[in-house]
Amino acid sequence: MRILVVEDDARVARGLVRALRHAGHEVATARTGAEALAAGAADVVLLDLGLPDVDGVEVLRRLRRERPATAVIAVTARAEEADRVLGLRAGADDYVVKPFGTAELLARVDAVLRRTREVRSEPGPALLHVGGLTLDPAAREVRVGGGDVLDLTRKEADLLCLLAARAGTTVRRDLIVDQVWHASAVGQSRTVDTHVASVRAKLAAAGAAVVITTVRGTGYRLEPADGTG
Repeated sequence: MRILVVEDDARVARGLVRALRHAGHEVATARTGAEALAAGAADVVLLDLGLPDVDGVEVLRRLRRERPATAVIAVTARAEEADRVLGLRAGADDYVVKPFGTAELLARVDAVLRRTREVRSEPGPALLHVGGLTLDPAAREVRVGGGDVLDLTRKEADLLCLLAARAGTTVRRDLIVDQVWHASAVGQSRTVDTHVASVRAKLAAAGAAVVITTVRGTGYRLEPADGTG
């Protein structure tokens, strides 16, 4: 697997490259956002959000749009919850706060790579149709009434496809966290709420005839706005 390390601190970059190569990965580096966006294909990008030329969150958004199959782990000194939520909403697959241990970072990289291998080895799921939505889980694409693809982050698309696959039934929070974030539900409630709110807003802006209902204390349910199924 090829990993791109985007880090402007040469000392930190050297340490990351050394550890990742020792673990058997092919590693490339970039010191700026421009270099990161111009770099070749990678399976995982370790992205420092504090870059000298452009805000790392904007780089993250562009990577997500231009390379939807690439996993991105935000590596940053920004530890506030609002910053973590912003990074996740921009499409980060994981978020690591500096200072961090090398063992922890390698474990997170391995987890992301494992999920990538699983996705590539599995046959693509069939298209889903709910209330005028057409969802392609494999491509993470959602269209309203055959129109343009909605501008969703990877996690937002995965969340909406999960709800659509179980349309009309309540999907528990712990199942959402497990299937979308591949993590324990402990401490993830705010993240789920944030993503659901964002998906609702984008569906409403696109005129989608579906609603995501909050089932208090349990989870969420997606259904057509007219209730016809």
